[in-house]
Amino acid sequence: MASILETARAAGCFATLLTAVEVAGLTAALDSPGPFTVFAPVDDAFAALPAGTVQTLVDNPPQLARILKYHVLSGAHSRADLIGQAEWPSLEGAPVPIRRSEPFEVKNATVVSADVVCDNGVVHVLDRVILPG
Repeated sequence: MASILETARAAGCFATLLTAVEVAGLTAALDSPGPFTVFAPVDDAFAALPAGTVQTLVDNPPQLARILKYHVLSGAHSRADLIGQAEWPSLEGAPVPIRRSEPFEVKNATVVSADVVCDNGVVHVLDRVILPG
């Protein structure tokens, strides 16, 4: 089995996320044993952000790291675990709301693929970038 980052690289649809993780200095953390639950926006999710947003974040690594940490929970949580409660604390500190009925949603994003199990956690693929607050 592969790590979260190895799985993301192999999938081919997370180039923006992987670059953001590197720029924010979070690669070593996400390559660690964890476990983590990662809500991973696909490239199209980043492309749907307002023009210039991604570049602005790349130019501000602390802010980028904050947003990325909002996409990560401590521990490996499956969809079945997540829908068991209305919100979960992110590594950023703000709670991440979970829709507990269909469709399976995290904050304002739909989970397009749930329960991608990795060596160091679980990935849930999102169709949108989620923001704290």
